[in-house]
Amino acid sequence: MNEAPPAAKRHALGTQLLRYGFVGVLSNAAGYLVYLVATHQGAEPKVAMSLLYLAGACIGFWGNRQLTFKHGGSVTKAGMRYVLAHCMGYLINLAILYVFVDRLSIPHQLAQAIGIVAVAGFLFVTFRHLVFGDAASKSRDHS
Repeated sequence: MNEAPPAAKRHALGTQLLRYGFVGVLSNAAGYLVYLVATHQGAEPKVAMSLLYLAGACIGFWGNRQLTFKHGGSVTKAGMRYVLAHCMGYLINLAILYVFVDRLSIPHQLAQAIGIVAVAGFLFVTFRHLVFGDAASKSRDHS
């Protein structure tokens, strides 16, 4: 197998992290501001997070597929893996709100900010390896 040298792999990872950060910062900053406005207007935090999570995931698919990972494989297969990854990310975010807000009485604004960072880390690894990365390429090669 023809593998890239370690320095090239580190450079590729760094480039992907920067692109992922760019896509994520833009979509999450906008989503977080809408979350703060919605909860300030009386929306329940978990409901507001749920609606914004769905909207952000839809927007993020294009950004991450095209810009971050430059994935050229099947949109349908990547889309199904992407939905599964986001379902897990959503459950992580929901659990963070439940534990931090409902159990520990931490302000929901802080809990959601923590949730955004935790889920972003989980999703980057999942996208890189299972949705748009090597594992996704190998499954395409064997289909």
